[in-house]
This record gives sequence, structure tokens and C-alpha cells, in this order.
Amino acid sequence: MGQPQKPIAAEQQILLLGRVLQSLREEDDVDVLIETTISYLKEQFDYKLIWIALYDRLNHILFGKGGITPDRDTSFLRQRVVLSPGDLLEQVVIEQHPLGIADLQTEIRAPEWRKIAEKAHIQGTIILPIRHKDRCLGVLLLGSERWGYLLTGEAKARLMMVLGELGAVLYQNEMHLQQKQTKRTDEPLLELLENLRTLSNLNQRLEATVQATHKFVSPNRTNVYWFEREGRYFWCRMSNQLVTIDRNSSSQQAAGMTVQELSDFYYALTVNQIVSIGDARSSLKSHFTAKLLQRLKVRSLLAAPIIWQKNLLGFLAVESNKPRIWTEADKNFVQGAAGLISLVATTESMESTIKQIQEDAQLTSQVAQGIYSEHDLNETLHSCAKKVLARLAATRFMLLQYDPQQNNYQFIYQSQPHNRRPLTFALNTLKELDEQLLQRSTQAVEIENLDEDLRFFNWRPLLLESGVRSLLICKCTHEHIPAALLVITHDSHRSWTTLEKELLWAVSQQIGVIVRQWQLHKRTTQQQKTSQAFEQCLRILTQSQNSKIEVEKKHLERTALEQIASILGCPLAVLLSWSPGESWAEIIPGVVSNSLFGLFSDASISIQAEALIEWALATESYLTLNVDNLPPKTRKWLNTPDKGQILVMALRTNADYEITGVVLLADYQERHWSEQNLSATATLISQLAWWRREKQITRLLESTTEDLQQLNWYKHRRLEEIQRITALSLKQIHALGIPANELTQMRYELLLRQLDHTAASMSGMLKLEQWQLHISWETMPIASLLKRSLERIENLIKQQKLWIGVHGLGQQIEEQSPNNSSLARGIPTASVQSVMAIAGDIVKIELVIHELLVNACNCSQAGGRIDIWCRRLDASKSLDSKRSSDSGGTEHQTSLELSITYNGAIEPQLLTELHDNRSKDVLAPSKLDQPPGLHLLICQNLMQVLGGELNFYQLPDNRVVSRLLLTLVGNDS
Repeated sequence: MGQPQKPIAAEQQILLLGRVLQSLREEDDVDVLIETTISYLKEQFDYKLIWIALYDRLNHILFGKGGITPDRDTSFLRQRVVLSPGDLLEQVVIEQHPLGIADLQTEIRAPEWRKIAEKAHIQGTIILPIRHKDRCLGVLLLGSERWGYLLTGEAKARLMMVLGELGAVLYQNEMHLQQKQTKRTDEPLLELLENLRTLSNLNQRLEATVQATHKFVSPNRTNVYWFEREGRYFWCRMSNQLVTIDRNSSSQQAAGMTVQELSDFYYALTVNQIVSIGDARSSLKSHFTAKLLQRLKVRSLLAAPIIWQKNLLGFLAVESNKPRIWTEADKNFVQGAAGLISLVATTESMESTIKQIQEDAQLTSQVAQGIYSEHDLNETLHSCAKKVLARLAATRFMLLQYDPQQNNYQFIYQSQPHNRRPLTFALNTLKELDEQLLQRSTQAVEIENLDEDLRFFNWRPLLLESGVRSLLICKCTHEHIPAALLVITHDSHRSWTTLEKELLWAVSQQIGVIVRQWQLHKRTTQQQKTSQAFEQCLRILTQSQNSKIEVEKKHLERTALEQIASILGCPLAVLLSWSPGESWAEIIPGVVSNSLFGLFSDASISIQAEALIEWALATESYLTLNVDNLPPKTRKWLNTPDKGQILVMALRTNADYEITGVVLLADYQERHWSEQNLSATATLISQLAWWRREKQITRLLESTTEDLQQLNWYKHRRLEEIQRITALSLKQIHALGIPANELTQMRYELLLRQLDHTAASMSGMLKLEQWQLHISWETMPIASLLKRSLERIENLIKQQKLWIGVHGLGQQIEEQSPNNSSLARGIPTASVQSVMAIAGDIVKIELVIHELLVNACNCSQAGGRIDIWCRRLDASKSLDSKRSSDSGGTEHQTSLELSITYNGAIEPQLLTELHDNRSKDVLAPSKLDQPPGLHLLICQNLMQVLGGELNFYQLPDNRVVSRLLLTLVGNDS
């Protein structure tokens, strides 16, 4: 065999590396491990400066363990180096990545090593971490006299293998040492628990807990911070430095820290998470960690929440002014101590808690009683709101109900302090995410800070503007869109306990039952309202009114429109009315209750050209449409908001009957008309149509009956007069006998002419007034007319021995003096008669005067007195121009007031019915159904046709007056 060959350089390096790694694995002494590593580095790598230091995580310090230097001065290699923020060594420790330096002499981030580098002429340097399982155990510094000297790939791999093995062995030794030195938490916690049993009040227990925690963890400070829900801030209640701190203390320790300042820290505590900050590690986000440490003025922090029944009471915090790694024992002890505080914290307020639970049960019981009571909804909610606001220390109590017609939430009840105004706006419907949040919720949804919370986003602007900063929301029902919501608000940022939220949830569920009961009652009330509208409308439509008085007819139609509009709650209701055969419709407004809705009532609406009328006539039932669909011509007389809706329905009774109107209803487009209300509205409109037809038929029959009555009376009286005159003439003819002389023959011929005139007048009457009255226009002196009328009742006057006086014919304006009050002297001479002449149908006027005189004679006592007063009225007191023009006179004719007075008895009922000119019920007995009331009513109506007036009344001295107004002819007529 030949000689074994010497291993090449690469193989020698691998063999040497293997022996070093094996040595490191088998060695337990740390100093030997460091020496072995230094020897290997000195032999295999060309570095003049080698330094190895171990890292103390608790104190954030590097301990030098040795190395080599160019001048063999190793005194500084055993020094302790305190790491400071910004140092290169701290950067390597924290980031755990190698760091290369081209010239250590110029590096300002390592001032101590800069001096050493200048002394030893070191330039190119590399610093490597000694780590294992993400834990830094130390550092290795390698320095060279060459600038920028770095490791090659193969050398770097061998170096990392050695450092990795060294880190693994150091980690195992540290874990073994840590297990020996680990503090046991069970014994101190048991000792603390036993100590807490002997203490009487909460402050003593907090002090004992703080002292035990401070002794176990040994931080710089140990504090207990207490949470105030109203105001959402923490204050230092107990500290190892100031044993007991009052909430109102002005010291810095007692100063409150708001939730807004703590933010992420607060929310971590609320979910029962321990917060650990130290040794460049934090359980919170990095940007907030620095903010929190700066606020507390510490470098390390360990905080455990104090929670009871899911409510955050505060937290126990251990604070250190230096970077520190918190051990598991530290965390366990602090968390256990915080748990003990949560147990003992409730015992102090146990009595008040029991009392509060009893009051809460009483509150929920009282709300439940409101379900079965007959009190008004507001009264029940007022009592409930008062107690809930006091119990939860809230500002506003608001009950919202979803309105599907407006698609928003309306306030159906509010309660707030006297110095707050109730909210007047409506809240938009919830977003889908908020609806799902409420649907899934089994307790009150809490918003502690409305400024930052994005839930119920579309409500935030209005609520914030009203001063709301925090709130609780509970659904009262379980619909897809919660129909009722209970909202409790506060003017400052705050939170509520779980017990308070559960109480509000229980109250909201009971209020939901009350609201549901109220909704059923409201629905029943709406049905009753509809029923009452039907009843009222039917009562209106069945009322019997005088067909002549058109104003009353329109009043009934307006009242019926009000009832129709009340069912849908429409702010506008109008009737477009016309009679059969007409071309233009009349606007009859029924309801105009909003300034946004209006009508131009003087507009001329063509039945054939108006779109709304055309559409309504073409529809069998009602038609609904948006205002946007209306043509511009319709918008000229109909004023509605752009976002509005219209309902039109024709007054249709039967397919064979003509339509005489269209009902129009207008409302906001957001309002929802239910099918039930629409059906009821259509029924009432149909009833209105039948009523109008019935009234039209009734008016036609009444008018015909009235005309026939007048005609019959007139003909009867005319025939009576003709018969009287004819009989008188014939009697005189018979008395004359056969004319023997010329004078007798002349009188004979005169009587014959009178008979001819009477026969001619009878022929004219029969020809011109067969089925209706014929109004003629004549003039006659009032004196002549009265003389003829008095001649006709001469026999009646003589029978009852009556005295008749005529006054006012002897002068134009002033009345005649009483000295001339006699029948003979009361008739003026012919020169004055021409001044006092009346115009009109003289024959009919004479018959009316005759009827009034006959009635006065019949009602007067024997030997009584009848006065006839004549008085000229000026234009301001005369009849209106329309009546004058209708009767054929000029526009500004003066009038003659003819009053017939007598002392006699007249029934008050007859006067009342004559004043009303109608009977309230045609089927009821009336004084106007038979003479003399019937004759007087006919005269009254006939005078209206002739353009005059006839009124009856009784004076205070019991004299009865028949006042007749006639058209007086002027001097130029």
C-alpha cells in the first residue's frame, strides 16, 4: 500500500469544523464554549479583533465574555455594555440580522468601539447575532484592519454553523438555568388569597394585592387603574408609591386616562387579553405601543384586565422604566392577582348590587304591567322612560317605529331632560349591515364613541348634531326590518355594564309587546275611523237639503270630500263637477291642508280636453298616477309637489247614466296607500256619485212640483178673478136690461168691452202659461195697484169691520204724516202717482199683494187695523243688480218697500219655516203643506222669480209684518 495522502485544504476545514461542532455539543461550561469558539475563529478567519458577548434580556445588557485584540489588551473585552436606542449593537440584538461596517473608526452609532478601532487600527467590521428560536443570546464582533473586509460565501456558511451550534447550546443552558431559577406563582398567589380573606374593605385588599405583585415581579411601579364608564376614563386607584389615591386627587398618578387615548389597549382589555410590552416585543400594534409607553412614561408594561361578568372594572399594571422581558411567571402572577381583585371588588358593593337587581326586577315588572293596563301608550312609556334614564344615567329615551309609507324611522315617543329639546327629524332606514347586526343581536348594541364608531353610519350626522356621543340600541321586534327600536343616548362618551345592557334588553322586549298592542289598537282605530267616515259620509249624503240653495249643496259635497280624504290622509281633495250636457267643469275644493298643494279655482276646465277627466272616464274604478305624468296644461290649475301622487275616480253610478264629476285626491309620493283604504275610498266615492244623482233627480222633481204649485195657484186665482168680473158684468148687464136710450146703450157697450177684455186675458193666460209661468214686463202706479187690491177685498173688510191705512204715497222719500192716514186721504192725486210706479209682471204682483191682504184680514181681529207702508229705498238698499237685470230692469233701479202690518195671531212654527223657506224633512208634517202657509210660501218663491223679495216677521209689539220689495220706476222711465 502506498502512503496515505494528506488531506487537501478544503477537507481540512471541514474536518476542523466537525471537531469544533462536536466540541460545542458535548460541552456544558459556557466559558469553555466561548474559548472553543474564539480559538476556532482565530485559526480559521483572518480577523484581528474578535469579541463575544452574551445578552441579558431582563436588563437589556451585553456581558463581554472574551476575544482577541491586535495589541493583546483584553481588559475591555470583559466589560458590560448597556444597550441604548440607536446603537448598532441594539439594532443587531433587536433585528437579529448580521450588520456589516466598512470602517468602524468612522461609525458614530458605536462611539465606544470607535475609540477602540482607532487605537487598534480596525476598519472593516461585521457584527453577527448569536440566536436560537427567535431569541437573541449574544453577539459576535469581528474586526479587520482592511477597509470593507467581508466574509465570503463558504467562510460565512462555516461561521453561521458554528454560531448556530453555539446558540443552541447556550439556549439549552439558559432554559436549564431558567427552570432552576423560575419563580413559582402558586405559593405567592395562595398567600395573597389568604391575606385578602383577613382584610375588611376593598382599598386594603387592593393595597395587599399591589404590594404582593410588586414584590413578586419587582418592577419600578405597580398600579391599579379603575374604569369610570361615564366619561370612559381610567384613574389610578392604588399604587405601591402612593398607597391610596383618591379619584379627585390632583397628582399625576391620579390623573385620568381616557379611552380615546388608550384606544387599542382598552379594546384588548375588554376582551380579557393581557397586554405585554417590553424587550422590543408588544402584544399591541407597534405604532400604538410607543404612544402608550410615552403616555405612561415607562419602557416596559405588563397589564392584566380586572373583569367581572364581562364588565371591565379596571386593570392591574406593572411598569418598568427600562426595557424588560416579562416572563411567563410574571404574566401568570399579574393575571392571577387581577382575577383575585375582580372577585373581591364585587363583595364591597354586594348589598347595593342586590338592591339594584331588585329594582331592575321591579322596573321590568312595571313595564310588563303596562301591557295589560288600559293606560295610554305615552303614559306607560313616560313612567318607564323616567326609571330607565335614572337607572342607566342616560340623557335621552327614544322609541322609534319604522314607517313603511315614508321608508324611515319616526319618533313615537321621546323623553329628555327639561333643558333638552325633543328631536324633530326622522331617521333613514338602516343599512343592510346594521339590519343584520340588530337581527343577530341578543342584547343591546353598544356604541361607546359615536364619533369613531362606523355602525349606524347614516344616523351619525343627525345624532352628532343633536349632541349624542354614545348610545344603546335594542330591537323591540323580530321582523326583517325591525319595526320598533329602543334607543338610549348620552351626551358624553361612556359605556354600560352587561347588567345594564341586559336590563335594557328586557325592557325593550316588553316595550315591543306594548308597541305591538298599540299597533293593533291603532289598526282597530283606523278601521273604526274608516267605519265612522262611512257612517258620517252616508249621513251627510242622506241629509235632505233645499235643492235651490246651491251653497248648501256644495257644503255637503265638501264635507263628503273631507271624509273621503281622511281615510287616505290626503292633504288635497277636490271635485270636478258638471251637469249633463255641460262642456266646462266646476272646481269644488274639499280639503287643502298643506301649502304645497293648491288649486286655481277660477280656472276653466274643459271636460273634453282635460287629461285627468279623460283618464278617469276611461277607467272603470280608480286610477293612481305620479305627478310627473301630468301634462303641463293640468299643472297650470293643479299645484302639487314634484314627488307626489294622484288618485282620480269618476262619479259613475250605472253604465247607462251620465257621469257628472271626477274626484281627485293628491298626496306625497312616499306615502303608501293600503289596498284596504283604497277600497274604502272607492266605495265612498261611489256612494257620493249615487247621492249626487239622487239629489239631481230630487232637485228636478222639487223644481217641477214647485212650478206646478205656482201655476195651479196662479191659474186658480186668475180664474177666480175672471169669474168674479164676468159674473159682475153679467149681473150689471141683466140689471140694465134692454137699453132704451142712448146713455144706457153706451153703458151697455162699455160692459161688453169689459167682458171682451176679460175673455182676451183669459185666452192669453191659457195660451202662454199652459205649463209654466210667463213673466211679462209692465209698469203701474203703486197707488192704482193698491186701489185695485183694496177694491177686491172690500167685502172682506166690511164683514170684519177692519180699518186700513196707506202711508208713504204722498211723498217721494219721507213717510206721510199720521194725520193723513186714512184710506180716502192715503191715496195721492194723479200728479203724484206718476212718481211712485213699479215695474214687473203687474198681474202676478197684484195677486201676491191680494194674497197678503187676504191673509192679513183673516188673521186680524174684528175691528182691527191694517197698515200699508210704502217707502222708497236708495240704490245701496235696493235689490242686487243681478235680480234687477233678470227681471228686465236697469242695473241700478231703486226699490219700493211695501210693508203690510196688522195685529193678529201667527204661529211661530210658520214664521220659522217661512224664514228658512224650506222644510227640514219633506216627510214630516209642515205648516207649509197647506194654506195659508202653502199660499204664503208660493208667494215668497214667486217673488224671487219676479226679481223681488217677500219676508215675514213679527215686531216686538206683536204686530205681524209682511215685507215686500218691488222694483220702482224712475221719473225718466
